[in-house]
Amino acid sequence: MNNIFKSLMFLVLAGSLFSCKKDENQVIFEGGTNPVLTSSSASIPLSFINKDLPAVTVSWTNPDYKFNTGLSSQDVNYTLEIDTVGANFTSPYKQTITVSKDLSKSFTQGELNGYLLNQLLLVPDVNHQVEMRVIATLAFNNAPLISNKLVFTIKPFSIPPVVTPPASNKLFMVGSASPGGWSNPVPVPSQEFTRVSNTLYELTVNISPGGSYLFLPVNGSWDAKFGGFGGNNSNNVNGGDFRDGGSDLLAPSTSGAHKIVVDFQRGKFTVTKL
Repeated sequence: MNNIFKSLMFLVLAGSLFSCKKDENQVIFEGGTNPVLTSSSASIPLSFINKDLPAVTVSWTNPDYKFNTGLSSQDVNYTLEIDTVGANFTSPYKQTITVSKDLSKSFTQGELNGYLLNQLLLVPDVNHQVEMRVIATLAFNNAPLISNKLVFTIKPFSIPPVVTPPASNKLFMVGSASPGGWSNPVPVPSQEFTRVSNTLYELTVNISPGGSYLFLPVNGSWDAKFGGFGGNNSNNVNGGDFRDGGSDLLAPSTSGAHKIVVDFQRGKFTVTKL
């Protein structure tokens, strides 16, 4: 019995020593400091002729992540966000740029203009207010620290459209997905797009699910058409890239009214169920 008691006491003491040693080696996160974002300029010039020249450089301070063992030895990642004022960085069109380790990001005028037009979908040649902020994180997006916001008034410039708009200034839908089928000319005005701008066309139409379609610049003619990349019906049914002389587009599998937007500026189309 005495030997058993001694053995139990040894186990208890050994466990206590191990626990103390484990506590002493535990690494504890003690926080950091929100980065401070600054800009090289209060105004950002943008012009097509200067598209390769610098637009702006934004910089931020090191968040100095700390642990009980000292400053973090982990790599810090930074995410720069650009959004319109008022959206509070929740817009689905927000531009997100990942910057590894560096404490600054420089933009050329063409690069920044591309973000404004193609991602934020801002109207060119009009003043807009946009804001930027940076978010610092450790591995696996842990311990995020968010900077202050910088606000800029900025006017994106027009760029040559990705796909040349129709010279007819008109656009029509044809195909088995449309009410008129593949008959050409197509019925109007039900299958004629509304010209919103020089590069933007919209149409609300009842779609036959799973059918195919194309866009025609001239009603009654097959000489020109706009369609998808790759083989027939290989596109994303909700939209994507299109081109001059492209392949048949596959319609969504849902019936009823859909809104089709064809954007020649960006070379993209969207199909949305109403």
